Amino acid sequence: MEQQTGRKCMTVMWPSFLAAALLELVVFGLVSPEDLRWGDAQVGIGAMGTYTVAFFLFWAIAGLSSYLTTTLSRTCEDLNRGV
Repeated sequence: MEQQTGRKCMTVMWPSFLAAALLELVVFGLVSPEDLRWGDAQVGIGAMGTYTVAFFLFWAIAGLSSYLTTTLSRTCEDLNRGV
């Protein structure tokens, strides 16, 4: 059972990690962290902090998307078996 849970976790987290990395490359290839603003104030966490926060935000969003995809693609038989 524990091995199955780890496999499900990696089925969700690995593709979402790759998606977050790709999104990070695309976004920050087009936008400089120094140009980002929150309202009228400049984001004051520096470039590395901006990259880090953005990556984990992208990873969380992609992870949620992957989780919803795997959850919604389960069949009635899977649900009845408790898979």
